[in-house]
Amino acid sequence: QVQLSESGGGLVQAGGSLRLSCAASGFTDSLGTMAWFRQAPGKERAFLASITRNEGGTAYAEGMKGRFLIDRDNAKNTFYLQMNGLRPEDTAVYSCAADRRIRPPHFDYEYWGRGTQVTVSS
Repeated sequence: QVQLSESGGGLVQAGGSLRLSCAASGFTDSLGTMAWFRQAPGKERAFLASITRNEGGTAYAEGMKGRFLIDRDNAKNTFYLQMNGLRPEDTAVYSCAADRRIRPPHFDYEYWGRGTQVTVSS
């Protein structure tokens, strides 16, 4: 089993930046891919970005690359989402996820964090 815990959410003004962290514990060496999702009020959960644990290969949802950056620190069993140029429409609950497979289907990740709220004020 793997446990995930997000941190770094909060309130930020439009144009600002936040860096979310997801700390993994348990059988972390078994992980193949880590990812970030978000769910805005009244909307379905959406994939943002993923990164493979060993090679560090990344994938982004359309429109995310450039403003958002995913990376990881395997020594700390932690991965991150750097978010720049935040907009009010980025307001959502951001959740991290992980899976033992390489790039599993977006909504079929095995392990999920509880989520952290990000609110962007105009």
